[in-house]
Amino acid sequence: MDKWHSPIFITGCPRSGTSMIADVLLRCGAYGGNVSEPHRFSPRSLVEHIGIFEQIVKPFLLDIKACPAGQFPLPSLENLAIPTGWQNKIEDILSREGYDGKAPWMYKSNKLALLWPVWEYTYPNAKWIIVRRRTGDIIQSCLQTTYMQAFKTSKNIEAIGVTTEEEAWKWWVHWYERRFVEMIEHGLNVKIVWPERMVNGDYQQIYEAVEWAGLQWNSDAPAIIDPKFWKARRRDANGNPHESNRRKTDNRKRVVNAN
Repeated sequence: MDKWHSPIFITGCPRSGTSMIADVLLRCGAYGGNVSEPHRFSPRSLVEHIGIFEQIVKPFLLDIKACPAGQFPLPSLENLAIPTGWQNKIEDILSREGYDGKAPWMYKSNKLALLWPVWEYTYPNAKWIIVRRRTGDIIQSCLQTTYMQAFKTSKNIEAIGVTTEEEAWKWWVHWYERRFVEMIEHGLNVKIVWPERMVNGDYQQIYEAVEWAGLQWNSDAPAIIDPKFWKARRRDANGNPHESNRRKTDNRKRVVNAN
């Protein structure tokens, strides 16, 4: 299949681990192009193609009065206009970078979910990886992440009909989740990946996704997985370790005592 017109799209709710999955696919041979560098707000790097976002996606989101960071306000997908020349602009950027079409190219962005009908119309043969994470863990991550600012103001909280920042982030996560359901029901070629499984040592989903995407598994890929990234799931709402982690701690104690 023509790799120019059958990209790999990686999307998910922000704070779900999309960058981790994109990193794995890059190590397994996908072409990512000129992606963003790590910075103080994202030591891992957002792994989002700079040119595609800055020259195409961001201007379009601003034009329809949506947040270019995918926070708030979010776009309405009803009567969403399909922009002209979208594919030509993207392929012009890739050509100027030197992409030769030999390897599958990928674009990772949470904003893909914001505008999925545009991307589906432009690239109907795309393969989509939707990255998932538990709702409560995403909410806690948003509350603790400096640049997740959308619901720090009462104006935005009141605009969606809730009363607290935590409720606002829950509303926001559910908005993304509805988009994922729409994408699947529409018939997009989708794989679901839960990075949490990788953190716990289960690579089956990512093995399957890599093969399905037309890439070759790289044994070095797991090196980028950082369990600290998932520290939110290791504690409950009261700051205590989750049951699974308490069991691990208890098991370690039994081993120590046995010795």
